[in-house]
Amino acid sequence: MHVDIELLKQFESGLDPAHPEKSRIPARVLGYGEISTIFEIDSPSTRDLACKRMPIFETEDEVSHYERIYNEYNAVLNDEIGISVPEYGFAWFTTAKGNIIAFDLQRKLPGESIGNRIIHKLDTDNIRTLFLCVLRELMKLWAFNQANPERAVGIDGQISNWSVAGFDPASPRINSSNKLLYFDTSTPLMKKDGKEQLDPELFLRSAPTFLRWLIRWLFLEGVMTRYYHARLVTIDLIANFYKEQRPELVPPLVEAANDFYATEGKSLGIAPLTGKEIEAYYSEDKTIWVLFLALRRFDRWLHKYILRKPYIYILPGNIKR
Repeated sequence: MHVDIELLKQFESGLDPAHPEKSRIPARVLGYGEISTIFEIDSPSTRDLACKRMPIFETEDEVSHYERIYNEYNAVLNDEIGISVPEYGFAWFTTAKGNIIAFDLQRKLPGESIGNRIIHKLDTDNIRTLFLCVLRELMKLWAFNQANPERAVGIDGQISNWSVAGFDPASPRINSSNKLLYFDTSTPLMKKDGKEQLDPELFLRSAPTFLRWLIRWLFLEGVMTRYYHARLVTIDLIANFYKEQRPELVPPLVEAANDFYATEGKSLGIAPLTGKEIEAYYSEDKTIWVLFLALRRFDRWLHKYILRKPYIYILPGNIKR
């Protein structure tokens, strides 16, 4: 994917982190990750792109290594595993102040096609069908990992990370032939000979320096490793419906998952899920991310009022969980 690096540099130099829409080159926020922000930059060459800004790199070696595994992760998902991803690219540069800014780039998908929006348009039967479509996509990855244990791939299967190609909100329905695209590829989780290729320390950069040791000790390993385990990914997928304000869907999705792993996914040997463990998992996960965001907001306050230094990250507003 070709992108105008000079335009990205101009965008970054005029970015207003508090009000991106008021930046020198205006931008619309398409979404927030836990450590990054996705923009639509208002320029003819970028209006059809989702630009995920990642100001987490400190050296050229770090960003070059990330670029390599980001491209490899997308290629492995799409070409070897068979999970479709949008057209993608990567760009990075060093600002006049010496900061390295990187952008993951993807062809922008219609907002109405994204899973967490679709589930507010569908009835329970259609949501169940969509859920099973996601589980079948994930089975491709688990089968790949079983056949290639030295090249394990991880994935965040949450419903908000999938797009349904050709979805018509005026006639909302899902069938088993619908094509899904997976677009949350900015955390390229891959292991080679059992060694994680993505440096987890990168994702602590946005946390206050004096608390990184605590986050590393309490949370980091569990957050990084759960995306390699089919059962935990499924639990995370179902638990996400609490965050998406559809808690009534959890019981039928637990039942659907158990039916799936007793039939199509039987080879994985997954023990039946329960509603109580989904609820407990979500409660713990919610605590982790609420705490992490609170610490980042505190760090932003410190930079602004005590340290008198610029804060390079963009934080979301209140997140309904």
